[in-house]
Amino acid sequence: MGSHARPNRLHRTGARIATVALVGAVLPISAGGLAQAATPHATHAADESQGAPDTGTRDAPSVKADHAFLLDARDGSQERELWAGAKADESISMASTTKIMTALVVLKHPEWLDRQITVKQEYRDYVTESGSSTADLQLGDKLTVKQLLHAMLIPSGADAAMALADSFGTGDTTEARIADFESQMNAEARQLGMTGTHFDSFDGISQGDNRSTARDMAKLGQRAMLQPVFADIVKKKQYKTEAPAANGRTRYYTWDNTNALLSTYDGALGIKTGSGAEAGYSLVFAAERDNRTLVGAIIGTDKSRFDDATKMLDWGFAH
Repeated sequence: MGSHARPNRLHRTGARIATVALVGAVLPISAGGLAQAATPHATHAADESQGAPDTGTRDAPSVKADHAFLLDARDGSQERELWAGAKADESISMASTTKIMTALVVLKHPEWLDRQITVKQEYRDYVTESGSSTADLQLGDKLTVKQLLHAMLIPSGADAAMALADSFGTGDTTEARIADFESQMNAEARQLGMTGTHFDSFDGISQGDNRSTARDMAKLGQRAMLQPVFADIVKKKQYKTEAPAANGRTRYYTWDNTNALLSTYDGALGIKTGSGAEAGYSLVFAAERDNRTLVGAIIGTDKSRFDDATKMLDWGFAH
């Protein structure tokens, strides 16, 4: 896709300041076992056939966001729909929450977590030219894949996302490798049944067709949280690490998490924020209480995303 050479991207990925998330665990299977597949275009609470009372739209979370969806995580392949907003199945830009899929594709190769990747100047140039969020990776530093996952998911570093896409794609040029990596992202989306999703970006800065639905993003969040490495990263509020610098010395990095829910909601587990001038504000989130794990998504809204997520979680745990 040649994203590194195209600074005039449509959406920014989020804040420039690095920030972190706390350690999570795999999602528990509730006593109800496997749930039926969610019904598309539903705007209601879960029905009685799934073991919960049908409260109808009269008893739904009072939120501003229409592009919103909440599920009760059951196991690795099934989930139970709790509530869907009026536009839960409309495809729109999801900004930096795109990086959840970037991480999921990378984590298909856990044997490479300790592999070192050298920071290139083009990664730094990319965030400058695109105005995207950065982990402020320094030229010539050698960071492991696992460190780069932290740099991408905690402060939403687009430089780290580009380093991963460039390293895990196949091709003779950076452009070819990134295009291949995005193909892998789309293949994974199809595998997960994300029918309203298409990726043309490794970090959420769209080339014109980077989009998803709240339903798809909640499903993606649930699957990602089943990966222990991912869950461990996105729950950290802050992460400090060190890496060999180009001058032979040691570089120290500190990244803080952009996800305010980690500090304000009891039981919050993550997952990822996103924002942009045209894309608006997004949030994929998860929380655990009383042996239940809920996962939700809000995309294309305003700064009320954290308030809306809190209301959705409170409502979900009450049902």
